[in-house]
Amino acid sequence: MTKWIHGPMSRMLAVTCMCGSLGLALGFAGGSSLAQMAAPTEHKGVSVKALGTVSEESLKAQIGLEGYFLQMRAVTVEAGGQIKKHDHAKRPGLVKMLSGEWIEGTPSGEQTFNAASDAVIAEHKDTVHWVFNRTDEPATGLVCGITKVK
Repeated sequence: MTKWIHGPMSRMLAVTCMCGSLGLALGFAGGSSLAQMAAPTEHKGVSVKALGTVSEESLKAQIGLEGYFLQMRAVTVEAGGQIKKHDHAKRPGLVKMLSGEWIEGTPSGEQTFNAASDAVIAEHKDTVHWVFNRTDEPATGLVCGITKVK
């Protein structure tokens, strides 16, 4: 049998429960927003330098892949810059940091990649991501990927 508390004690218990619930809700919401910023919808401070390509004709002759070419680029994100949210459903690739540090954002969280590490960003069929440079220095990634001929 449940006993209900009445009077000043019931009001104190109700306020305590409400504050606790509100604190938990704010803690979860605040924690996730502090840990990860929203995905950007625009590029900011991004430059791309083409370094080399393997032509469609070569890929077709070498491995039978028609309609695509292989390219390598140096992608630089300036201090405070960002690469907008995008997917790789039809553009596989790999990224190795040459200098500086990128924060890769994904729907499940963030990961830091820097030039001092051997880690690479793998851009597979399920990849949806974006990049932030939260440092005071430009950061450059070596980006190698297969791209559809337009």
